[in-house]
Amino acid sequence: MLTAKRFIILLIFLFLLTSCIPGDGKHTADKPAGFLWGIWHGWIAPISLIISIFNPTIRIYETENIGWWYDFAFYIAILGGFGGISLTRKRRKSKK
Repeated sequence: MLTAKRFIILLIFLFLLTSCIPGDGKHTADKPAGFLWGIWHGWIAPISLIISIFNPTIRIYETENIGWWYDFAFYIAILGGFGGISLTRKRRKSKK
C-alpha cells in the first residue's frame, strides 16, 4: 500500500519531471533548446506523450531547438532510456 509520505514524494518527483516539458513556451527562436535539453526531452518523452493527449500545446519534441545537436541528444536519450543500448549486451547464461 502507498503511504502518504511515498505519495507526496511521488507527486514531487512527477512535478519536477514535467516542469521542463517541451512546448511549455520556455524556448524561443532567440533562446532555443540545446544539446542537454535534447537529452532531457528524450528521457521524459513518454510522460510528455501522455500529457500531450490532454493538453495539445505540449509536445514530445521541442520545435524551437538548435538543430542537429538537439536531434542527436534526443535520439540518444530515447535509445538509452528505453533499453535500446541493451540490444548490444550479451545475455548471461544461467547455471544449472
